[in-house]
Amino acid sequence: MVKKEVKMVVTTGKRKDSVARAKVVPGTGKVLINSVPFELWGTEFLRMRIKEPIMLAEDLAKKVNIYVNVRSGGMTGQTDSIRMAIAQGLVKFNRSESLKEIYTHYDRNLLVFDSRRNEPHKPGASKRGARRHKQRSKR
Repeated sequence: MVKKEVKMVVTTGKRKDSVARAKVVPGTGKVLINSVPFELWGTEFLRMRIKEPIMLAEDLAKKVNIYVNVRSGGMTGQTDSIRMAIAQGLVKFNRSESLKEIYTHYDRNLLVFDSRRNEPHKPGASKRGARRHKQRSKR
């Protein structure tokens, strides 16, 4: 008996402290985030941001099911990490250079990690921030 191998792609997306892991499998266009249907997750604005890579992929996204697990960070960071994981998953699943080009022209952060991080605090500036100094009086 020969088992039929199911095509599956696993990708990760990161933004600030948030990490999203997306699994893309053949299906009917269903999207689940932390086992919750996409339509019930977050606010309307956040759902629209997540929908961007799906809308740009058009027919390719309707042929797959996407299961996303996201942890840590805030809602906006999670949203950006989810959309990155979905975009990378769709590009890898379809092996499509044209889709990759579409994503790059639309928003490069759909495929590329944003490496900006907070600056470490300097000695003696424990509560004020990385570079802020104590206010000095001129007179």
